[in-house]
This record gives sequence, structure tokens and C-alpha cells, in this order.
Amino acid sequence: MQRLTATVAAPSAAEHAEGPRWDADRAELLWVDISGGLLRRGTVTADGALADVAAHRGGDTVGAVAPAAAGGWLLAAGGGFTSLAPDGTARVLLDLAGEGGGEESGGTRMNDAACDPAGRFLAGTMAFDQRPGAGTLYSLDLDGTVRTLLDGLTVSNGLGWSPDGGTFYLADSGPGLLHAFDYDVASGDLAHGRVLLEFADDDGVADGLTVDDEGCLWTALWGARQVRRYAPDGELLAVVEVPVAQTSACCFAGPGRDLLVVTTSAEGMSEADRAGQPEAGRLFTVRPGVTGPPASVYRGPLGALRQPT
Repeated sequence: MQRLTATVAAPSAAEHAEGPRWDADRAELLWVDISGGLLRRGTVTADGALADVAAHRGGDTVGAVAPAAAGGWLLAAGGGFTSLAPDGTARVLLDLAGEGGGEESGGTRMNDAACDPAGRFLAGTMAFDQRPGAGTLYSLDLDGTVRTLLDGLTVSNGLGWSPDGGTFYLADSGPGLLHAFDYDVASGDLAHGRVLLEFADDDGVADGLTVDDEGCLWTALWGARQVRRYAPDGELLAVVEVPVAQTSACCFAGPGRDLLVVTTSAEGMSEADRAGQPEAGRLFTVRPGVTGPPASVYRGPLGALRQPT
């Protein structure tokens, strides 16, 4: 089994960094600060150096981002979907019925999201208090229609597809499960769901994930100071050690898409933990010897969205 150690990168810390994506058209690394409500943008050089470019306010919370073919970016933000223009102007496109409401009222928020190979935007939700069953997975289709794909989740999290698009992976961080589904790229339908991996308490919690060009899964394990690589059959292939407990997500980035970028979080940490982990909220990088795909682009409209069916 391969063992690697990630090192800290230059960009400044976030409170709750998540959802890294490589925007190939702009040659930029994208990531979000969920609790800060920010989209962060950075550059990656051929030798693996990262640098900040800009930060844009996208809402009270921003769970995930995807490049948009119509221009700018599509955000899973607040309790729905928001368009962010290249100049940083945010415009709420749709507040999902039954979602939102804020932390104080026991509401829900958008969490991780990603585009499928056809350009749909799949986005999940969670309750602020992480109560079981409050999470839902939605699909924003190419005609602007939103539909519910799964409900009864707890913390809908890491999403990814096999290289041929025929398998969809989804983490539910509440019960610590990583699911696999048969996926029809033409229709966006799921079938034959099964549990691929189940994590015990001492393993950490399955969080954000990516799928490399060989079809293997890289999943961040919140609380375990690790990112792990698994074969499609669930065999453990590699472990990346990270010097921060709350590893939140990962992606492949850079000109060669061979640099694994890992996001981390300081959210909810005690003062003692923050003092012992001063780099919490920073980005970390490692070269594992494989490559991964860039972020798929959202190819639907940035307006006239319709409530879930």
C-alpha cells in the first residue's frame, strides 16, 4: 500500500474550506469557505505552487461550486442555487422549497455538489444540526428543472463518477457510508444503489471525494487526518497523511492534473485544538503519481429554474 504525506500550500486559511475543483478553461483552482460564504480562486504552477487570486461572496453559506458554460460559476449556496458572475456579482437563482431557514431555526443548507459528465449539477443538502434524514440529493437538469434524486440522507457529501460515467459515488457523512449507484448519463437516473464502504468511528467520517483517471476513489476522512485511495471494489490502495484532523475534500489540479489538493477545516475546533493545529483551514498538496479529471462544467441555464418534481 502506498503511503504519502501532504504538505501545506501558500493560500490563506479558510474557516471551513471544502469542495476543491480544477477549472480547466480558466486554469484555476476553485474551492469554497462554507461558513464564510466565499468562493476562493487560485493558480497552480507546473511545479505545484499555489497562490490566491480572488475571493467572492456567494451567500451566507456556500457549499460547492461548478464552472458554468453560460459564464461565471454556479454555486450551491444557502438553501438553493446562485449564479456568480465573473465580476463577483452573486444572483440567487432558486431557493428550494423546504430547504434553507438558517441555523438558528434548525434549517438546512446546501452542501457538496458536482456536475455529471453531461453537465447536470447534482447538489445535496444537510441540516445545520446534522439531524438524521434531513438531507436530500437534487439534480439541476439541462433544461433548468430541479428534481429529487434521493432523500432521507443525513449529510449528503462527496460526489463523483467513474471515468465512463456509469457509476456514481455519494458519501453520506452522517452514518459514515460511501454509496455507489449505476448511473445513466443520458437521463441522469440512478439505479442499484449499494454501500461500497462503511467507516467505523476510528476511521473518521467519509467527506468530499474525487475519482482519478484510473477509476479509483480518493476520499477525505474528516477527523482522521487522512485522504485514502480505494479501488472501485473497495480495496484500500493508498493513504495520504495530513497534519490537520478535519480533512474535508480533495481534487486533482494543475496543468498536468497530477497534483492532489486537499482542503481542511477549523470549524468547531476548540481553542486548544486550533493552537495544536495552526494550519487548519489551509490547503495541502501531494503528488501521488496518478492524474484526475477537471471539473465538469454546468451546461444548463442560469435562470428560470423550476422547483423539484
